[in-house]
Amino acid sequence: MKRVSILGATGSIGTSTLTVIRNNPALYQVHSVVADRSVAKMFAICQEFSPQYVVMANETAAAELEALFKQHQMNITVWRGEAAINDLVMMPEIDVVVAAIVGAKGFLSSLSAVKAGKTILLANKESLVMGGALFMEAVKTHGATLLPIDSEHNALFQCLPKNAQGQSTLSGVAQLVLTASGGPFRTFTLEQMASIRKEDALKHPRWDMGAKVTIDSSTLMNKGLEFIEAHFLFDMDPDHIDVVIHPQSIIHSLVAYQDGSLLAQLGEPDMTIPIAHALGYPDRILSGKKPVDMTQMMDLTFEKPDLERFACLRIAKECLRKGNTYLVAMNAINELLVEAFLADKISYLDIPRKLEAFLDQLTDGPLTSFEAIIEYDRIIRERTKLALKDV
Repeated sequence: MKRVSILGATGSIGTSTLTVIRNNPALYQVHSVVADRSVAKMFAICQEFSPQYVVMANETAAAELEALFKQHQMNITVWRGEAAINDLVMMPEIDVVVAAIVGAKGFLSSLSAVKAGKTILLANKESLVMGGALFMEAVKTHGATLLPIDSEHNALFQCLPKNAQGQSTLSGVAQLVLTASGGPFRTFTLEQMASIRKEDALKHPRWDMGAKVTIDSSTLMNKGLEFIEAHFLFDMDPDHIDVVIHPQSIIHSLVAYQDGSLLAQLGEPDMTIPIAHALGYPDRILSGKKPVDMTQMMDLTFEKPDLERFACLRIAKECLRKGNTYLVAMNAINELLVEAFLADKISYLDIPRKLEAFLDQLTDGPLTSFEAIIEYDRIIRERTKLALKDV
């Protein structure tokens, strides 16, 4: 039985992970769960799965949860604060860490799990967007195992050839193709996009995700982050990575081979499927979902993304070529712009416009250590908050 620590347990990825564990009770034990402030959701999780440890990043939430445990005589240790998450993932008894904390907040805990040599089911895009080559080098140095659970990267992992150790290789591979649903505004004109409200942007046509990821999906920034992630995760040249719009979200990504073959992974748009694949790898376990019924399948369509209407995807590709300074800055600025949009402080189209304007002002050199990356992320956030102060 593998002991699993779930970072971001109350979010969509965490919920899906718990579903997979629920469907395979003889194979996995929930060792620990981490969340920010969702006390009611965390208490329900603990009642069902009885983890040994809980970490709440918000200290008030941690105190509330601890009081509930005492009231119900539940013997679960509660830690508090973001630093405690890094300590938790290094505990020797943990076998698998599900890294599903959204945003830059998840970077340090993912890195701590890498340094502890864990098997990491990676959903936190920022680990690779911010950490890039340094993060992948740390995976090798510390003997960690990195398995992607984003549906697109998991699909690529399933379709790529493997070496004797089960690691992906690029032998005979010509191109990696990431699919995108196109989001709720796929057919909107720029004029229509100018009046988009947050209530509209939070309605994704295919996936159930948190607010930040849902907004990123609607702007195609999420696909830009995945483009960057695919480059570092599979060591593929950006010129050989492509993005296509696939509104039905049945094909999750494809690998094109030099011999003309095209391999794709198909499945319902449900995160339990890639999570079950990674959690059980190299074996197959129950996800709780059935395969797509081919006889009932609707037409599968594909189109090229419009980089004028969805400039965030273009910006992300450009930042990858410019280097890690731009990647760290892009990630930080985008997070704050999404927060500003959700707070009704800026318009929807201000997200790509202000992102590009802020990035055009960068003059800083490359970042050569994790410490430099973390410090630069802090600096960029301060600059951006100051620039947005009067908005």
